[in-house]
Amino acid sequence: MLAVTKSPLIPRLNFHKQLLISVPVHILSCPNLTETRVAMVSNSSTSSSTPSNDSRMGSFTTLSERVRFEREIKKSKFIAIAGSVSDERSALSFLSEVSEPRATHNCWAYKIQDQFRSSDDGEPSGTAGKPILSAIGSSGLDRVIVVVIRYFGGIKLGTGGLVRAYGGVAAECLRNAPTCLVKSKIPMGLEVPFDLLGVLYHQLQTFQVEDIKQDYETGKENVTMITFKVDFDRVQSLEEALKANCSRDIIFYKR
Repeated sequence: MLAVTKSPLIPRLNFHKQLLISVPVHILSCPNLTETRVAMVSNSSTSSSTPSNDSRMGSFTTLSERVRFEREIKKSKFIAIAGSVSDERSALSFLSEVSEPRATHNCWAYKIQDQFRSSDDGEPSGTAGKPILSAIGSSGLDRVIVVVIRYFGGIKLGTGGLVRAYGGVAAECLRNAPTCLVKSKIPMGLEVPFDLLGVLYHQLQTFQVEDIKQDYETGKENVTMITFKVDFDRVQSLEEALKANCSRDIIFYKR
């Protein structure tokens, strides 16, 4: 069920731009972009930022729950633990939570939109963190961290063996993990006469918009401000529905 929040006294939102439109109505909106930051890291870890088409399309697939996978390779025990993270802070918090201090190595990598970071944690450079990051990239998942814990079993694997071990364990951990599709929300707002509120709310509920707020402090008689967020792929359909059901001028806003 859609939760609708109504309040007679909500501070007026500051919008940078407005446009008066006559029927047919055109909705103005802007993607809810998230600022990304590349972290400065020590020599034991690497980070980079490259364009990601999926993250710019308005939706992404991530893990729906934490997953764990274990494998023994030449007497060394490898434990991969993966989870969904929203930003660098939550990724580092996840790392701190699952790392095992008594393990020989706690290697890891994460991908959050265009931000990437990985660590070999004492393994030869490029043999652990990068293969884990490559496994994340191949999985098509976003907002994900994978930590691979190693307990050394006495047999050295060599450079190629380490790459295969860390990358393989990470890939297997993610291969059959439960996932979910997350859609970006587009923030929108409009001024509407009181007598059109019933029609408007019906359409907003039909399109399952979220975070609906109503502000009566518009400075205009019998007019209220409605703001909300809608799935990026429902904006056009919502626009068409409002065109068909609203028979007068409405002011739409974007941030």
